[in-house]
Amino acid sequence: ACAFAGLWNCVTINPLNIAAGVWMMLNAFVLFLCEAPFCCQFIEFANAVSARADRLRAWQKAAFYCGMAVFPVVLSLTLTTLFGNAIAFATGVLYGLSALGKKGDAISYARIHQQQKQMDEEKLTGTLEGQA
Repeated sequence: ACAFAGLWNCVTINPLNIAAGVWMMLNAFVLFLCEAPFCCQFIEFANAVSARADRLRAWQKAAFYCGMAVFPVVLSLTLTTLFGNAIAFATGVLYGLSALGKKGDAISYARIHQQQKQMDEEKLTGTLEGQA
């Protein structure tokens, strides 16, 4: 979607639209290299780029993909750039959510809260007994 929208964006005479379109096609190529290297078997360095991208942490990938997707929108704010970069931005958001970690269950949080409450009560009764 990003590559097709980038190509469509290049069919204009506005230089900012052309720059945003070229950047979007570059984004699509980088996403293919990092996320689906089997689609780029004809490129010698595809496996090396994919291996290097796999070593990055999830928050680093999130920042990279979201930053790549926001740049063309800043260059040329059109529906084509918004919809074309939506998938790349969504990939970054999903990596960001995975970096946050798994959601905890309510029982363990309630247990931790109960322990904190008991410790606070013990400290309070200890200071009151010390004053008496």
